[in-house]
Amino acid sequence: MRVWIDADACPRPAKEQVIKFALKRQFEVLLVAGQGQIKPSYHLVKLIVVPSGPDAADDYLVEHSVPGDLVICSDVPLADRLIKKGVAALDPRGREFDPQNMGERLAVRNLFTDLRDQGQMSGGQAPHGDREKQAFANALDRILTRLAREFP
Repeated sequence: MRVWIDADACPRPAKEQVIKFALKRQFEVLLVAGQGQIKPSYHLVKLIVVPSGPDAADDYLVEHSVPGDLVICSDVPLADRLIKKGVAALDPRGREFDPQNMGERLAVRNLFTDLRDQGQMSGGQAPHGDREKQAFANALDRILTRLAREFP
């Protein structure tokens, strides 16, 4: 099993949580980024810097992940592409993407994009606090356990 992280957009606490799980459960973590990042110095963690360009990291994640892997991302269109490929996806706030919720999540994302483009809404997500960290850790544990069972 491998856990991929869309590293450019993932909050540091979520990355750190994945690495803690990796050290405990012994799986590979692949940080995929469009720009240089500081790579934690653990042998289980690899940094992949892709050429810059629109959706370059997203395309790399979709091309290289396989069913049985987990991708941590907050990008809803990326998650949709992964789910269609059979790859598990989780956002850094602990909300799992799945075939049943993708339609709604894409619609909400498109609505908020339209509202921001029209100037009727501004800002982004709230800070990544303790509640989000705990929800992420719980969901990560649940999904990793499920994947280990389904893809031994």
